[in-house]
Parts: sequence; structure tokens; C-alpha cells
Amino acid sequence: MKKKTALVLEGGAMRGLYSAGVLDVLMENDIKSDAVYGVSAGALFGLNYKSRQIGRALRYNLKYAHEKNYMGLYSLITTGNIMNKDFCFKKLVYELDKLDFETYKNNPVDFYAVVTNLQTGEPEYIKIDDAEKDMEYFRASGSMPFVSIPVEINGNFYLDGAVSDAVPFRHVLESNFEKIIVVLTRPSGYRKQKSHLPYKLIYGKFPNFVETANNSYQKYNETMDLIEKYESEDKIIVLRPSKFVNVKRVEKDTNKLQCIYDLGVFDCTQKLDKINEYIKQ
Repeated sequence: MKKKTALVLEGGAMRGLYSAGVLDVLMENDIKSDAVYGVSAGALFGLNYKSRQIGRALRYNLKYAHEKNYMGLYSLITTGNIMNKDFCFKKLVYELDKLDFETYKNNPVDFYAVVTNLQTGEPEYIKIDDAEKDMEYFRASGSMPFVSIPVEINGNFYLDGAVSDAVPFRHVLESNFEKIIVVLTRPSGYRKQKSHLPYKLIYGKFPNFVETANNSYQKYNETMDLIEKYESEDKIIVLRPSKFVNVKRVEKDTNKLQCIYDLGVFDCTQKLDKINEYIKQ
């Protein structure tokens, strides 16, 4: 039996605020999904869809963009992680801008965070019903290689889900959903080039991960080809930035952060009628 609707959220660090804008519009218009698959920033910002906290992702990113203990070079030098574990996953979610753990837990939408297993080099799609209990999987999903210490969970080591499955469209397709809405953070036609980052030098004891990382651009480009095919046949809905906004992975310019979020709001608002018609078919 087919499940109804799935949302697929690409990562992209601070480009993920585009997705946050899209999700806020969906929440404001009571457009619900049965499942969400978030990768990296798609998971970290997307969890607010399950906790029903409109505006939260934009709010704390604007407020703490210049906080040295949030994310950036200071955190990398002092902790080994570009995202400060204590600030981002403790102080922020429990004190500064609380995550509504109770609403998250009680919301029936299934939320999956995509992580990359360093030992196998394979993606894992972790269903997170209790964000408080499984916050480490969210952290793992957003832990970018080279600027993050691998996250150990139950004896396994994990990093950014984008390394192994940046846009888990094929996985969701094979999971038998009737309707799929894909939210990308790159404009139409974007394709990746082969990376020349020194994965083998840094992660040599994880050869499967190295192989996956070196070939990730191919999987990404093949996924984009597949998404565009299904989009052209009107089988899925795709939201992507309608114009280019130059947002760095660790962007400190709050005007740019606001701009990419506003673009997500605008693009989703423009497609609201089409989205509603699609999911009600």
C-alpha cells in the first residue's frame, strides 16, 4: 500500500534557509506531509516542520550569526567542530530558542535524518521520533567533513548525510510514496564537479567513505537528472531558488540570510496553488 506524501529537503549549510522559508509557508497554509527526509541543513532546519515552529530557523540564525560560539572558525579551532556542539545542540535548543520537543514527538509525521556511515560509506535514513533522545543523529547529519569530528553513535561513526545521498529522491521513490515534494537549495540546472579534496589523506582508515566521497558528485548529478525527468512529467513538485543568491556555507551576512529565506517564501507562495492541487489529486 502506497504512503501519501513525502518531503525531501536538500542540505547546503546556510543555503538551507531557503528550505526553511518554504517550510514556513507550508506550515502557515496547513500543508501537511506524511514524511520528511532531511539531509544536513535540511534535517537541522527541517525538524522545525515537525515541531511546528514557524520562523524559528530564521530567527536564531539571524540572532546568533555573529556569536563566536555558534559556528565558524572560533568554534572549529576551540572544539574541532565548525558547529559548536554545546551551543548548537544544548544551549540553543534548551535555553536560547527552545525546540518544542513535545510537539515534535506528538506530531505523526515521520522524520528521517540522512547520515553517512564512515565504516560502510553508505547512507542511513534514521527515523527520529524523539528529537531529544536522538539529537546526535541530527548533529551527525550536519557534520561536514574536514571541519567536524565524526559523531560516534552506538559504535558507528557518522558524518554529513550529503556525502552519500545529498538529495534522497531515489530512496523516497523506492519507499512507495504517492506524492513527492523536493526542496532543492541550488538553482535550476546546477550540477557538481568532481571534488579534489584530500579525503584519502584525512579519512584513509575509512576506505569505503573515501570512495563514496570521491564519487558523490556523480550520484548527485544522476539524482538531478532523475528529478528533472520526473518534474517534466508532472509526477513530482520541485521547489528550487528562482534566482542565484551568493550565500556561503557559514554565512555571517544577515542580509543574505534574510534574502535566501525570503526567496524560499516567495517561491513557495508562487507555487501554493500547484502544490495544493498536486497533493489533493
